Amino acid sequence: MLILRSATLFALAAVLEIGGAWLVWQGVRENRGWMWAAGGVLALGAYGFVATFQPDAHFGRVLAAYGGIFVAGSLLWGAIADGYRPDRWDITGALVCLTGMTLIMWAPRNG
Repeated sequence: MLILRSATLFALAAVLEIGGAWLVWQGVRENRGWMWAAGGVLALGAYGFVATFQPDAHFGRVLAAYGGIFVAGSLLWGAIADGYRPDRWDITGALVCLTGMTLIMWAPRNG
């Protein structure tokens, strides 16, 4: 159950962080306006709180593991929102990152 909770929190964090950064990008680089950017800033702020709900108490571990989710999630977001097509190296790299995330966050530990 803790792994499911943790995975759900990672997914929520990814939506808030990647989505927030995308909104800022759209607002500034794609000239969609400051309201888009402001929405992005709010989403990025909310992302900052999500990690505090992770069941693991170690900030460094949680944020390091989240890095793997961020890499894979960014590629997925780009594919869905911007039509970016990841190549085999993008996908392989994302799988390596997700494997690392799994080891960092959920490997059995003694104590």
